[in-house]
Formats: sequence, C-alpha cells, structure tokens
Amino acid sequence: MRTWGMSAAEQDQIWERWRRGESLRLIARQLSKHTPAVRGFVLDTGGIQKRPPCRASGCLSLGEREEVSRSLAAGLSMQMIGRQIGRPASTVSREVGRNGGRELYRCESADAAAYQRARRPKVCKLALQEALKQVVAAKLELKWSPEQISNWLPLAYPDEPEMRVSHETIYLTLFVQSRGALNPGLQRCLRSGRAMRYPKAKRLSQQRGTLKNMVLIGDRPAEIEDRAVPGHWEGDLVFGIRPSAVGTLVERYSRSVMLFALLDGYKAEQVRPALTRSIGSLPEHLRRTLTWDRGREMAEHVEFTVESGVQVYFCDPHSPWQRGSNENTNGLLRQYLGKAQDLRKLTQTDLDLIADELNGRPRKSLGWLTPAQALQKHLELSPTAACGPGVGDSAGGVATTP
Repeated sequence: MRTWGMSAAEQDQIWERWRRGESLRLIARQLSKHTPAVRGFVLDTGGIQKRPPCRASGCLSLGEREEVSRSLAAGLSMQMIGRQIGRPASTVSREVGRNGGRELYRCESADAAAYQRARRPKVCKLALQEALKQVVAAKLELKWSPEQISNWLPLAYPDEPEMRVSHETIYLTLFVQSRGALNPGLQRCLRSGRAMRYPKAKRLSQQRGTLKNMVLIGDRPAEIEDRAVPGHWEGDLVFGIRPSAVGTLVERYSRSVMLFALLDGYKAEQVRPALTRSIGSLPEHLRRTLTWDRGREMAEHVEFTVESGVQVYFCDPHSPWQRGSNENTNGLLRQYLGKAQDLRKLTQTDLDLIADELNGRPRKSLGWLTPAQALQKHLELSPTAACGPGVGDSAGGVATTP
C-alpha cells in the first residue's frame, strides 16, 4: 500500500490524531505535511489502520541477525554462532543459506526478507465467492445497510453456509479498495455516502480562525443583560453574493439599527475601520459595549477597543441566540438585503435610508413604540444622559438629540 511519503512514525501519529478527532487538515499542519498527501494516505486505507506486522516467538530477532552478521564477518563457524545466540547450528545455517550465504549475508535485508516470507495475505471472502458478491452488491444498490445484508443472508440462504458475510467485511471491502471485490461506486449507496471510515471521537477544532484575547459574554455587566441603559450594541454581518456584505448594529435597549457599508470586503482589516467610523459617529453615552459572535471579521477587536473605547464581548460557540436582537433584526433586513444581491452596490446613504425605515417601525417588544421613539423617550427621562452632539443620517437614522 502506498505510504504517500509518510514514515512509520508519522503514520502512527496520523492514526493517533485521527482517532482523537483531529481533522486531516490539522494533522497535516501539525506534521508539516501537505494536506492532500495526508488525505490520500488515509483514503487509501479506507480510514482503517492496518495491523502492524508481528513476529512469531520462534523467529530470529533483528538483534540476533545482527549478531549473526558480525560473527560471520569475524569468521566464526555456525556452531559457535549458534552457541552465542542460543540457537541450534541448523537454524543459523538455514538463516545464512536463504539470505545470500556467508559472503552476502546482511542483517537488515535478511530481516526484511523474513517479514516478506512470513506474509500470508488472505483473499477477501467477497472476492472468492462470486455469487455472494453479486447478492451483496445488488442489496447495496437498493440502499440496504451492510448490517441488514449480513443478517438477511442466513434467512434467505439457510442451507448455503458459503452465503454468509459479516457487515464489517462488507464495510472493509467498500473502504479498502485494494481488496478489489466491490465496485467503489457502491460507497455512494451507504447512508453516509462516505468513502472511508471516520473515527467515533468528537471532531476537534481545526484551530483556524480562533480569536485571541476574547472577553466572553458571561463577563458582561448586569446592566447589559436587563436592557436598562442604552448604549449597548449587538453586531454582525449580513451577506449577499460573496464577497459582498453589510455590517449591522442593533442597540439592545431601543432596538435601534445602524448599518455600515463594507465596499472593500469583510475581512478583519476591512471591517475594523468601518465599524470604528460607525460607532465613532455616536455620542459618548451611546457607545458603551458591543457584543459579537466569533466570526473572524473581528480578529482586530483589541485594536477596535483601543480606537473606539468600546469593549467587545463575544458569544459562546454556536450560540447566536445570545445576540437575539441582532439576529431578529438581520431577519427583517432580508426584506431589503437579499442573499442573491451584490451589496457592494449600496452606498452608505442607501443603508441609512433602510435603517431609518426599520427605526420607524413600531415594535411589540417596545409596547408598539418605534425604536427611535423608545430611545427619545429614555433620553427625555434622563437629561443627564443626553449630553453630546446629535447624530444625523450618518448614524443610520438613530435619533439621539432630545
């Protein structure tokens, strides 16, 4: 079987990491190998580690063969060599004779030849029994599982013991194509459609795109949780045709919406300045914190916090409900920002008009006030919080002047 340039030690590491749940991409990165090579190696084996060869207890070891080679070079007789290694002289004589004689004997080549002679490759049962192979292939084409086929065969052929095969043999024959019994196209008939066996361990993170120095949502102050004070925002990106995207910000207290254009792309170095400009257009009392998911577009969140003074909190993995206001607003935005639309064609003015419309809609969660009215009402009740300049259309229609 092809090794794909992997040494025995590297092969062992691949299998150990694969069983642990690491992805092939991560394994390749850890071993400084090309991902296609690692994937090709695992795919050739069907995702099943080949059993390492084992040596029978009565066979000569590599160390004994090394001693034989040194003794032959020293000119010792077969009887003397046998006494040194604790073996009969006839055993030593046969060993030397089958590996080139006294002049050509080398321990490493003799040891490798012994492994080759000891191999007893067993032909796959499905390759030997044509009738059984045809029945198994026919049932696989009907989308039967290997376990169903294995348990059905004794019932269908009670008097034909040769018509028996375990489900594991069927899987191995499908995954390990070197067995050469079943058509590889039958792999697609399995429920999973897989071409190799995957480990049962939970898939581990590929450690790609993991943000550094994150402050988690569990560390947010209590005032953010109860929506008692405005100025705490939730953010995300809404995508159209890739790579077009628009940044969205939703204020937790009033559900006010701000949108900012991303004309150059949605990578971290493009999102940070646009987000900083958008947040910076707000008065100081309305820019307290920001909650985001773990998207890689926020890789420069530390720099953003330094520039804007706004602390960023990150949701737990796979927990979009922790930014419920933003998720709900993104659903409303799909009336304006289609998935099949090139959002780069929208200017900031276009986005401000969309935000104005959303901020003018009455919301059930606000007692049927609009977001603009809810924010205005709070600022009227809290005149000390209303210091700072008002914001016009550049803030996406958020009314901040009482």
